[in-house]
Amino acid sequence: MSDGAATLLHHVHDGPVGAPLLVLGPSLGTTTALWDELLPALSRARSVLRFDLPGHGGTPSTVPAADPSTLTVAGLAEAVLATVDGVRGIGAPFAYAGVSLGGAVGAQLAASHPARVTALALVCSSARFGEPGDWRERADLVAREGTSALVEIAERRWFSPRGSAPAHRRAALLDGLAGVAADGYAGCCRALADYDLRAELGRVAAPTIVIAGRDDPATPPGHARTLVDGIAGATLLEVAGAAHLGPVDQPDVVAAALLGHLDRVDPVPAGHAAAGAPPWARDGARARDDDERRAGGMSVRREVLGDAHVDRALAMTTEATADFQDFITRYAWGEIWTRPGLDRRTRSCVTLTALVAHGHLEELAMHVRAALRNGLSPAEICEVLLQTAVYCGVPAANSAFAVARTILADLPPAPTGAGPAGPTAPTALGT
Repeated sequence: MSDGAATLLHHVHDGPVGAPLLVLGPSLGTTTALWDELLPALSRARSVLRFDLPGHGGTPSTVPAADPSTLTVAGLAEAVLATVDGVRGIGAPFAYAGVSLGGAVGAQLAASHPARVTALALVCSSARFGEPGDWRERADLVAREGTSALVEIAERRWFSPRGSAPAHRRAALLDGLAGVAADGYAGCCRALADYDLRAELGRVAAPTIVIAGRDDPATPPGHARTLVDGIAGATLLEVAGAAHLGPVDQPDVVAAALLGHLDRVDPVPAGHAAAGAPPWARDGARARDDDERRAGGMSVRREVLGDAHVDRALAMTTEATADFQDFITRYAWGEIWTRPGLDRRTRSCVTLTALVAHGHLEELAMHVRAALRNGLSPAEICEVLLQTAVYCGVPAANSAFAVARTILADLPPAPTGAGPAGPTAPTALGT
């Protein structure tokens, strides 16, 4: 679809008629079915519009006044806008969530039409998807051999070994990829080759959450951090056990994050809430049911603390401590650490400070290791501890430095010049 194209994409419309609109964009190689697991929750109180990319699902590769050879992300964004106008009327506002290429379309929409997009969620997406030459090579491969040539590599990129998607769901998505029209897929590849929104991210005004899969080889979390750094006020959530198709690998975690974000920044008026909708569907992550909290909490707990630590803790669980283990998994990890309002680096800074203030040195040791896993450098950890000397007291900070020094001493030496400058862990001060 060329820039300025005003052709309706194939779309599916669910949810309460007249409720605030949420548009869901698919990843390259997938269709509206990508969102199947999340649809019941997202459509309880919102009107949800899903669309297919050119050559995918019900959208033909070549539509009126559009040539796949000149497809661009900006042109796709205009086509989505025309589709929304056709469904809701010209100028109607909407929230948007998209995966990968679908996310790029949403970022382009928010940058080009800021008055239209009320809230934005970019899932496993990027402001620039790698080198243009790689995408042109993929377009040429598909043009020669069809999309079935991509199924094997897509399986490794789309799904995490730690994901929750059942085998039949993965197989159905891969079968769908093999059924995508070669010219439509190739056109999307060329659109991605020419896509680079990094210089325009500052134009995005919609409240934004960026969701990254920790196991995503296609758009690793570094791509998400670029988006967060470029979009004012954006928040970041990294999802454990999720590869490139995060909504499939971890549907409960992604659904809760989307609902929590939308309910905060673009709430549904009370009159639009669907009758009988459960509280967690209206209140987002704060009131998820116990099974969902437990699953999400265990995923994040393992990602932050490491499998070995969690396995030891669970192995030591007794009848007396089982309820407590369940409580901390659901409450500390499933309620708080899964929230999108702070990234994990920031949560580690807050946690370290609180543990120093209360003198919980055993927990402090665990969370120094966790902070390293969350991306804090040794110098940044020491900077946090130095700050605690001012607000928590020198003796408390001295004890904390002694704990940190033991852990940081076991790290391999950093390359010369690597890492931000900052204090090193001192010897005990003798206070």
